[in-house]
Amino acid sequence: MMVLAVLVIATASLAVCPQQLKPLTADPEKVLSTISETQGEHVMPLPEIPVFRAKNYNVNFSLRYETLKQSSPRFEHLPSAVPKELEVTDPPADRSSDSPNPAAKSFNWKEAMQQSLVFLAIQHGYAIGGQSKTRESLKGPFFRDYFRSVKSLGGWGDGGRFFTNYIAHPMEGSFLGFIQVQNDPAGKGLKISNFTPYWKSRAKALAWSAAWSTQFEIGPISQASIGNIGLKGKQTYVDIVVTPTIGILMLVAEDALDQYLIRRLESWTKNRYVRIFGRMLLNPTRTMANVIRFELPWHRDAGLR
Repeated sequence: MMVLAVLVIATASLAVCPQQLKPLTADPEKVLSTISETQGEHVMPLPEIPVFRAKNYNVNFSLRYETLKQSSPRFEHLPSAVPKELEVTDPPADRSSDSPNPAAKSFNWKEAMQQSLVFLAIQHGYAIGGQSKTRESLKGPFFRDYFRSVKSLGGWGDGGRFFTNYIAHPMEGSFLGFIQVQNDPAGKGLKISNFTPYWKSRAKALAWSAAWSTQFEIGPISQASIGNIGLKGKQTYVDIVVTPTIGILMLVAEDALDQYLIRRLESWTKNRYVRIFGRMLLNPTRTMANVIRFELPWHRDAGLR
């Protein structure tokens, strides 16, 4: 939303000093800096204006222009009507993260699979390297013990701690969900306010999380096959159910915090370290998903920058 506001500011300022302004850019800081230099004053970002959510750019441009003029005394000097040179045939590309790009590429299966497999390798690497009981289970007949372990599935509790079952495993589910989201061009830029497309996107994240968490429990490369936990009476339903279901709630909660709390926090301070800390603290599983794709932990695909 802020990107769209900045683009409108930059477009309107062309009527004032077109010879000094560079082409439109999606970088808010660069746009504001340019406007500040040409206007000879400190320019603050506009607040979010609901009318900017209008889908038809051409029909609503004059309304946006009027809203821009009324938003601050800084823009009162602009012409009362939309100048001819500001009329556009097509909307600027990627002007907002509110709506997905209809021409976006399809789901990136390769990257999503690679990231999920890397996480799976980390999980089993930790179990084999740090748990002697897991190493011992590798000595028996692999397939026979695997099938016996899966066949023993039943009951709810597995004897694990509350934190492990109801906090750590749901965080795993949220993390896996973010892997799906960040590899879906049509879904990664959505906000909760994009109600229907948002929930369709997060339903896909739930499915991805459920598939991979179930694989880790009873799949061919799982705790059942490598750890044979079913032979120890721990092959139950708690992790299979809780990991993706509570996990998707955590994912949605992080989306909400990103949109409504972190955004507000960053409007209060320009301190880079406060922003980084806030993003990582309030979005821990998104942070982990960034790391698994070799992005900065506080990276955002859309919205916050």
